[in-house]
Amino acid sequence: MTDPAPAPLRRLGSTDLKIAPLVLGGNVFGWTADRDASFAVLDAFVAGGGTMIDTADAYSAWVDGHRGGESETIIGEWLQRSGKRDSVLIATKVGMLPVDGQGLSPANIIAACDASLRRLGTDRIDLYYAHRDDEAVPQDAALEAFGRLAEAGKIRVLGASNFSAARLKSANELALPAGLPRYHVLQPEYNLVSRHKFEGELQDYAVTENIGVLPYYGLASGFLTGKYRTPEDFGQSQRGGRMGEMLGQHGAMLDAMDEVAVDTGATLAQIALAWLIAQPGVTAPIASATKVAQAEELLGAMTLNLSKDQMDRLTVAGA
Repeated sequence: MTDPAPAPLRRLGSTDLKIAPLVLGGNVFGWTADRDASFAVLDAFVAGGGTMIDTADAYSAWVDGHRGGESETIIGEWLQRSGKRDSVLIATKVGMLPVDGQGLSPANIIAACDASLRRLGTDRIDLYYAHRDDEAVPQDAALEAFGRLAEAGKIRVLGASNFSAARLKSANELALPAGLPRYHVLQPEYNLVSRHKFEGELQDYAVTENIGVLPYYGLASGFLTGKYRTPEDFGQSQRGGRMGEMLGQHGAMLDAMDEVAVDTGATLAQIALAWLIAQPGVTAPIASATKVAQAEELLGAMTLNLSKDQMDRLTVAGA
């Protein structure tokens, strides 16, 4: 039996970036995955055909004793050790970790980018996101700061995370006449059981404007892996505490995924990600792993093609 052919790269919206249809989430690096585990996961992801790594300056400031930047630091050390900077694309974010000012203030954007570059040990960020909208800052002021970074060669492509359709549209509509960069990539929360934040106006706008979509929480914090089935399972991870409510609301989704797993031989995690990969506008979902085996499992989603009937059954179960 031969290994499946590697998944073809996908163009990221209207940019010149091409990526594999799965992005590795770096939120766990320095948190639930230590340096050695993170390095092993990164090695496995790239060896399996992965091309983009997603992080943020705020990862993992929510952990006691952390200040943010822990994930970027580990990724930077891995880039130096592996020599793979030119083989991967790096995405990071600004707006949730104060550096010099707050949010998307121009001073904060400039200072945060420089800090991220230092931690990552690189001279450029391939995809730089506004981590969340900041209505306290005029949109043209934020875009002007991002433009300065682009002109300096520090960032290549601009993205927006956690933006509403109205705010993403208003920012992009003022960008062109003002000669400012536009948001070419969107990172929303989106998965089989969390659909309302993306489907509808936001998805329609992304498709119409050819904005590349890289959803986060593709596995619903692990719920869609199927490992949380009973109250006894909730202690398996630090995220288990929220799974009781998820199971009560979305147990039928796991039943539908179990049926597709029997049909395909795929794991539930692969099925959840393959469903996302096939959605209109989606270039690649983001998923994280703390172990090599998990990374290798997730990579299998890139070459899993679900039938129309399987897609429809999953869509209905999550409606």
